[in-house]
Amino acid sequence: MSSMGSSSALVFLNLLADRKLKPAGVLLRFNSEFGGSSAAESDNNPGDAFSTLASRPEFITFAAGFPCFIATADAQRLPPETLQAMQGAGCQVLADDILVRASNPAAGITENRTPAAPALPPAVLWLAGDWYMAPPAKPPGNPTASRTLALKLVQLVAADADTHEIEAIFRQDPTLSYHLLRLVNSLGMSTNKRITSFSQAILILGRQQLRRWLNLMLFAARKDDQRAAMLLAHVAVRARNMELLARASGLDRAGQELSFMAGMFSLLGILFGLPLPEILKPLQISEVLVDAVLRREGDIGRLLQAVEFAEQGDSARLSGLLDALSLSAAQFNLLNIEACQWMLDIVRETQGGAHG
Repeated sequence: MSSMGSSSALVFLNLLADRKLKPAGVLLRFNSEFGGSSAAESDNNPGDAFSTLASRPEFITFAAGFPCFIATADAQRLPPETLQAMQGAGCQVLADDILVRASNPAAGITENRTPAAPALPPAVLWLAGDWYMAPPAKPPGNPTASRTLALKLVQLVAADADTHEIEAIFRQDPTLSYHLLRLVNSLGMSTNKRITSFSQAILILGRQQLRRWLNLMLFAARKDDQRAAMLLAHVAVRARNMELLARASGLDRAGQELSFMAGMFSLLGILFGLPLPEILKPLQISEVLVDAVLRREGDIGRLLQAVEFAEQGDSARLSGLLDALSLSAAQFNLLNIEACQWMLDIVRETQGGAHG
């Protein structure tokens, strides 16, 4: 696949939460800064990238099912015909006075917000930023029974344990069980019989797919954590993006699956509020996966870096990695849309938090 990195600009998709702190839209940006510009944009016309997106059926389908916005400052920079094309594809211009941004997870949420529940002014309808990446509001010490079970489940699934052992954990957590069976039932479209047991789920999905869904459920089933809905959406986009990048860069199916797992495992520390090495230490997982997640080493570690640069809106460093992978900005933009579409399907089944 030849590199076309200079032919188009990168478009970054920032997830938006509604007033209920659920994923409910996406903001399309030239970079991570509101109304800002980057060095990488001087060589590439972001208007061209938006025009390309507006013509793609994948994006039109996504925008029809999930609100897509352009910030007012960015809309003013677009050629009128490009803005019209984006609006025709389903995008809306987002007024500044109904959007607020909350970030800086290392220091907690500022402006009278807490990691557990950002406080929004009455006029604000949308919340941007990575506030949900802040540590849990509760201290990591003395893990709750739910967290202990979740960590045990991660270990069993990663070790490809016997189905009966996994079932035993689910029997101890009705919330996890409910979300898993609801999701698997929704995916069992090829059968006329509703799934009522984990053994049926394994037969229909296969063990590899079941392992993937079980891991995602860890992010979905924390009712006491108001970050959970957005964190699930974020991890779903990251993991799926990594899988798609692995496929596009030529990794085999095993490499693609490892890439998906790396995307998910890289956020377990955020989920549990514990050091990631401490979480991964008892798990029987591949050294390739450990190297990628803890040290960003190897092919999969490089993919994880690419996805993180995209989340940060870092055009320059992401462009360099895409060039090394022989992928164009336009290709990456479409992969990101595909990952967000997959996330939307997951969120609708597990959280009921998406609009449309």
